[in-house]
Amino acid sequence: MGDKLCAPDWLLSPAINSWQEMTLQCGANQCANLLRAGVHSGSCRSLHMTARYAAKEYYDVVVVGGGAGGITMSARMKRKVGAGKVAVIEPSEVHYYQPIWTLVGGGAKKVASSARSTSSLIPSGVTWIKSEVKGFDPDKNCIRIDDGKEIGYKYLIIALGIKLQFEKVKGLPEGFDYPKIGSNYSVKTVEKTWKALQDFKKGNAIFTFPNTPVKCAGAPQKIMYLAEEYLRNTGKRSDANFIFNTSLGVIFGVKKYADALLKIIEERNIQVNFRHNLIEVRADKQEAVFENLDNPGETKVYEYEMLHVTPPMGPPDVLVNSAVADAGGWVDLDKETLQHKKYPNVFGIGDCTNLPTSKTAAALAAQSAVLDKTLSLVMKGQSPSSKYDGYTSCPLVTGYRKVILAEFDYNAQPLETFPIDQGKERRTMYHMKADMMPFLYWNMLLKGYWGGPAPYRKIMHLGFK
Repeated sequence: MGDKLCAPDWLLSPAINSWQEMTLQCGANQCANLLRAGVHSGSCRSLHMTARYAAKEYYDVVVVGGGAGGITMSARMKRKVGAGKVAVIEPSEVHYYQPIWTLVGGGAKKVASSARSTSSLIPSGVTWIKSEVKGFDPDKNCIRIDDGKEIGYKYLIIALGIKLQFEKVKGLPEGFDYPKIGSNYSVKTVEKTWKALQDFKKGNAIFTFPNTPVKCAGAPQKIMYLAEEYLRNTGKRSDANFIFNTSLGVIFGVKKYADALLKIIEERNIQVNFRHNLIEVRADKQEAVFENLDNPGETKVYEYEMLHVTPPMGPPDVLVNSAVADAGGWVDLDKETLQHKKYPNVFGIGDCTNLPTSKTAAALAAQSAVLDKTLSLVMKGQSPSSKYDGYTSCPLVTGYRKVILAEFDYNAQPLETFPIDQGKERRTMYHMKADMMPFLYWNMLLKGYWGGPAPYRKIMHLGFK
């Protein structure tokens, strides 16, 4: 890209598409007036615009983050605005399909199957800026990257994901240097889960859920069910005491699926302790310390033979206290349109947002379809009309060949795709989780062609929700 201004008002005007057109259309005095007055779009919420002169690069659409949301939206935006006009900012050279790590931790898949190079996934015609974002300046339509350079944009999509915060548990992450402890939430620790399960001899198998938002809220249980079945199949179950210590007050947020899971838990003799939050791991002693959230300050020490840690999580550091974030550090969006509440040319998708739904790849897929339509209208100067209903899905793996496919909306009401009772364990849903969903992810979602199952749901339910 050549040197361009950092998206001042006149550059954002739909009527002016290039530096050359701007030069022809206005003289110096006219441009000065435009810079002071601003150019408003035809929508009910005008794009937020001010002058800026320092940026080295400018793109019509800048996507921050090269995870699932970022790659998906870059593919969609490239088709919308054309090659050379979209950039993705992402420092990582490797991209992971993280939902499969549940099965990696249970020994059913290999971690290598989850990885592909970022370069192989960036759509042709989209610029990959291999860098970290260091700051947002939405008032000037710029972001700063790690070399001090500024990138200007007409539209910004934030897809930064969620940050793992192992360090918020005393004794972690250094505790992973010891055996008997793992976590399916990191590529660095997921194989340690499988190792701990294989090496299990006798004692407590403990699984945790933190007192923070998490991605894939069902995953802390999934590995527990796999581990329980593995120990049964290997003749070790009678020597194992399964414990699920969760900071939540319920086993799952949707009653239909919670009832099904509680039945499984009872049948498999698993102990559940609600409102118990992991605060310390003494890996050298194989001890885990939990706080009773209903009685702050009260703690209990558990010895473990196996410990699976779901880490605390939070928004990426660059979002915290930024202009685009809410008080909690999450991208502050309209929950239906995915448009920023203050800056109409800023949008968000996925785990980094404050959308009140579960943070899953399925949610992201549904969001991508809505966000695509939202941006189409905003780019035409019209108000967004498509509405995201909070759809999310969690394939609750309850065994090596069994899954309960939970699907629900913002109201925690089931929003099921298939005309069957999805509250039951099914082998077909396991194959969907293990085989079909990875195919959809790599070949449809990341290429911008999969926007969730909503169209198929209408067909299967004869047009009824």
